[in-house]
Amino acid sequence: MISLPWRKGRKQAGNDDGRQLPALDRRQGTWLLAAAALTAAPHAMWLPGWISALCMLLLAWRGLLLWRGSRPPHRLLLLCITLAVAVGVRTEFGQFFGKDPGVALLALLLGLKLLETRAVRDIRSAVLLCLFLQLSIFLEDQSLPIATLALCGTLLTLGALVALSDPAGRFGSQLRTAATLLMQGIPFMLALFLLFPRIQGPLWGLPADAFSARTGLSDTMTPGSISELGLSSAIAFRARFEGDAPLQGQRYWRGPVLTDFDGRTWRARPFRESDTPFYTVTGPRIDYELTLEAHNRRWLLALDYPGPASPAIRHASDHHALALRPIQTRSRFNLSAWPESKIGLDENANTLAAAIQLPPASNPRTTRLARELADGARSHAEILDRVTAYLRAQQYRYTLRPPPLGEHPNDEFLFDTRRGFCEHFASAFVVMMRAAGVPARVVTGYQGGELNPIDGYLVVRQSDAHAWAEVWLADRGWLRVDPTALAAPERIEDGLAEALAQDADLPLLMRANMHWLRDLRHQWEALSNAWNQRVLGYNPERQRALLERLGLAGNGIASLIALLAGAGLAIFIGLYLWAKRSNQPKDPLLIAWDRFSARLARADLARHPWEGPEAYGRRLAEALPDQAPALLAICSSYAELRYGRRRPDAEIRALNKRIDGIQIQ
Repeated sequence: MISLPWRKGRKQAGNDDGRQLPALDRRQGTWLLAAAALTAAPHAMWLPGWISALCMLLLAWRGLLLWRGSRPPHRLLLLCITLAVAVGVRTEFGQFFGKDPGVALLALLLGLKLLETRAVRDIRSAVLLCLFLQLSIFLEDQSLPIATLALCGTLLTLGALVALSDPAGRFGSQLRTAATLLMQGIPFMLALFLLFPRIQGPLWGLPADAFSARTGLSDTMTPGSISELGLSSAIAFRARFEGDAPLQGQRYWRGPVLTDFDGRTWRARPFRESDTPFYTVTGPRIDYELTLEAHNRRWLLALDYPGPASPAIRHASDHHALALRPIQTRSRFNLSAWPESKIGLDENANTLAAAIQLPPASNPRTTRLARELADGARSHAEILDRVTAYLRAQQYRYTLRPPPLGEHPNDEFLFDTRRGFCEHFASAFVVMMRAAGVPARVVTGYQGGELNPIDGYLVVRQSDAHAWAEVWLADRGWLRVDPTALAAPERIEDGLAEALAQDADLPLLMRANMHWLRDLRHQWEALSNAWNQRVLGYNPERQRALLERLGLAGNGIASLIALLAGAGLAIFIGLYLWAKRSNQPKDPLLIAWDRFSARLARADLARHPWEGPEAYGRRLAEALPDQAPALLAICSSYAELRYGRRRPDAEIRALNKRIDGIQIQ
């Protein structure tokens, strides 16, 4: 391993006792500032704006002092700034304990530490702060770009250490040394990653700020609540099917079922849970693996209709799948879907009663229209046909930017604005069915998904969030009806991008004519998915599978720790031998002389450690008189080349030829 020759007592950098610096060496300061800037930059996405700006200001201040060769600010000034920073963080977050205030303090203290740098130990303290901040970024995000930035920041931080030990070295040499140090740590990192006991769960879990930034579906729905997700390209989940993926129109991913309605907002009702579905599965079966992003809710967003699964999955009486606890980390589930199953054939009477309730005096025009359409109908099925035919004939406009609605949102949508997103269509349809006496409810979830041709995963984004309706018919149970398909069938068959192809607000990467950008996104997302599945998805189950392949299954944590210790020792010995070999001299003249000495040693004429070339030559000439001239010439030539001022390559090659010409019996 590389050894850093710390030079103590240097005037430029002080010593380990903390001797004051007149100024930080410019090259050392450049390394430190670069490392600090790259370390703090990713945190700007999560820190409050004023904290990020103050961090940049502190680094710029230190850079200006470095460029001018000025002394650090007075300690009293730095103390005042530190107290002001502490007050600001306390005011911003309301506390000092927790992930967010802790990271904010570390970022600000890094800038302040660089400003007060006066001794070697100050530089090392700044390096340690950089390393802590590079670790803390994973509390916010563990994606491949963040890991790459952290790795680059670590490289620059090691470069700052190398510059501290070798201030006269060139930049390229210092960078190579830092890269070598980084490479030497990779085997230890891999051993710890593969063998250290895995702890399932989030990296951070204090109640004050854990899981506070999750976005996605809610268990309530108001006009505009789902359309707000329409511009988000964030991935909600991925699915990989054992066979062909179902057609676009069959991809209904079931989430919360909303029954209670107060005239504007839909809410979920309490439901019963069971280990098995509340229906009998029938028809073809679809098996798939679901990789769900964290949303801090229990619902699994499974494909309609989920079948029996593992004990880690529960089934709700409104027929959506649940996890045992909220999904707070990226999680994988092996699921099955039975899309032709009939659900709710023997539905509970209380559930049906709740599915026809409407608040009094709410949306009167919609209620009156529904009763007119239902007048004279002989069955609920006929009412359903009349309502769907009416909505199809009205030519409502499907838009990502619906106008705001007032006290009676369904009335205003159906008769005034005539423009809406999926929640407007679903809400208005269910209100009409209830007003006509037909049990109906709203189902929220996701519809569709885009198949990534690179890795074969179906990617479902937040923009695929959707709402549809279910109507209960006596002989068919709960029947899915998607009112959005009546106005914009291309939304169901081809996805949101096709339905809003002319919408100017559509995100750039979702526009139908940007095929090359979508191809680039597919490649990037396939790479990110591989990182998520193979690195971030290395959980206790996969570790146990690895140990089984190694023949260590069932031996407990003691064997795992022993294996980890053995792997660490083997890596250390290997790196030690490599470092010892790499530190051997590469002088071609010395290599030739060692080769000559080794050949004579095989004839019991080994060179003594104290013997110079001329003394060794005389002893060889006495022992081998028939080759004395050649041996003396070799020793004399080596002495001239070793101790002379010049060592031409041609003469070294000539010396090697003479050595090759020696015949030793």
